[in-house]
Amino acid sequence: MTAHSHTIRAHSFNSAAAQYAANRPSYPPALFDAIEETAGRPLTGARVADVGAGTGIATALLHARGATVLAVEPGAGMAAQFRRALPGVPIVRGDGNHLPLAGASLDFLTYAQSWHWTDPARSVPEALRVLRPGGALALWWNAAALDVPWIDAQTDRVHRHFGTEPLGTEPLGRNGDGTHTALATAGDRFDFARRRIRWSRRVPLDTHLANIGSHSVFLVHGERSTAAFLAEERRHLLAVFPDGEVEETYDAALLLATRP
Repeated sequence: MTAHSHTIRAHSFNSAAAQYAANRPSYPPALFDAIEETAGRPLTGARVADVGAGTGIATALLHARGATVLAVEPGAGMAAQFRRALPGVPIVRGDGNHLPLAGASLDFLTYAQSWHWTDPARSVPEALRVLRPGGALALWWNAAALDVPWIDAQTDRVHRHFGTEPLGTEPLGRNGDGTHTALATAGDRFDFARRRIRWSRRVPLDTHLANIGSHSVFLVHGERSTAAFLAEERRHLLAVFPDGEVEETYDAALLLATRP
């Protein structure tokens, strides 16, 4: 992926913020248990910045765990949706490459589904700057469970149709869950522990199609190309889920490292 196409895909979500908020999956409670266990401290009372907060899916869960959370989001559309959903949670415009935060001010710096949009040459030093000694950098993704046959087949169809990185592991590649990319880009400065939590949700077929249609690979290819794919995908999925309820399976992949 070129730098230009990466930037276009990163900004594509602003046009689909409401769709993203309504249909994207959340994260299981076990993920936040794993964050606390690996970091060796609770989220309750912790000072947290959630970067690339988007519409607030992860921010809301961090807040519900008792953390004092500040959201950081670069996109106007996503930030507007965030404010509608979480009016009581502060949000500032910015990104991981230029954090608008004081040095040594955080117990946790979190990236839910967003680290891969940063430039590690900038975001790694910024993480080191804003975390207090002993503070934790936590990165996580919902990765599609490619060992589930229908998900593997759908991923292949997305790749064939769009000719780009497949759904679910986007933009991380078919042979990993995101952790290999984060380790390659930040592993020389952070010693990451890795956890993986499998979970699933059952949703109406329309919700599933709206979920996958909110991924950047769809958003940047235009309505006609997306509509053609989703119409055909509906036919494939009804053969697997004739009752119209889709069982989505994910591996929530967590990387967590403590600042020396």
